[in-house]
Amino acid sequence: MSSPDPNSGSLRLMTVHAHPDDESSKGAATTARYVSEGHEVMVVTCTGGEAGSILNPAMERPEVLANMTAVRREEMARAAEILGVQHRWLGFVDSGLPEGDPLPPLPEGCFALQDREVATRPLVALMREFRPHVVVTYDENGGYPHPDHIRCHEISMAAFEAAGDPDRFPGTGDPWQPLKLYYSHGFSKARMVAFHEALLARGLESPYVEWLEKWPADRADPADRVTTRVECGEWFDVRDKALLAHATQIDPSSRWFFVPLEIQREVWPTEDYELVRSFVDAPTPEDDLFAGIGAHVPVRPAV
Repeated sequence: MSSPDPNSGSLRLMTVHAHPDDESSKGAATTARYVSEGHEVMVVTCTGGEAGSILNPAMERPEVLANMTAVRREEMARAAEILGVQHRWLGFVDSGLPEGDPLPPLPEGCFALQDREVATRPLVALMREFRPHVVVTYDENGGYPHPDHIRCHEISMAAFEAAGDPDRFPGTGDPWQPLKLYYSHGFSKARMVAFHEALLARGLESPYVEWLEKWPADRADPADRVTTRVECGEWFDVRDKALLAHATQIDPSSRWFFVPLEIQREVWPTEDYELVRSFVDAPTPEDDLFAGIGAHVPVRPAV
């Protein structure tokens, strides 16, 4: 890929995810909106999702089980096409989600066990190639405590800091400092409560009863950290099509699709983010990840 022209007028967004399908369940309507508005979006996937289980019974077929790596790459390609985004793999191996008591060790060579500098280097190279103005990743808990999500957070933060420093990671391209960094906060108690109450008010069944009952009383709600709400209800159908492209992971009859789109658009028409770092004047609350960034922005010199 040739380097983008910094004076082209379009702005550039990079989202960094742990596994294929994360890009479609976290912020997909936002990316589809920005693509439709003429901006460039690159999705970076850290691992191939090789350790993922088949979560859609219709896909539990021998030929799928025998070729999970290739199948998940094909699914990711279809989702990227639906969203209209560019896509890059970092090339690391899925760590899997350890289960049991005690927890088993992570597999040797997996993403979560990679040396942090080694894992950060290819992401720095992509930031210097694509030159995003904005980067979106997970919070310090990974959105949920999967080892790959936590490592994704760690290398995203490290790459954001290093990409503009000419002394870091030589040989990975000319320095480029992204201007803003966000955490994605798509799953919040406040959002679940809003949908739960809207469904019950219409005499419909709610899929959130058990989740809400099990929400720990002392657990913070990510909604309390949100600084930026991006209106993107018009693109919820595109998000759902991208989700369904990950056929091994998404059951069409699952709770992902239980709330009708018209209710979603009425009750919670945004995708929500937390502004964590900014090199531009961007007072919060915001309604745009590019708020404060002009159409013609130069490379920010490394400090």
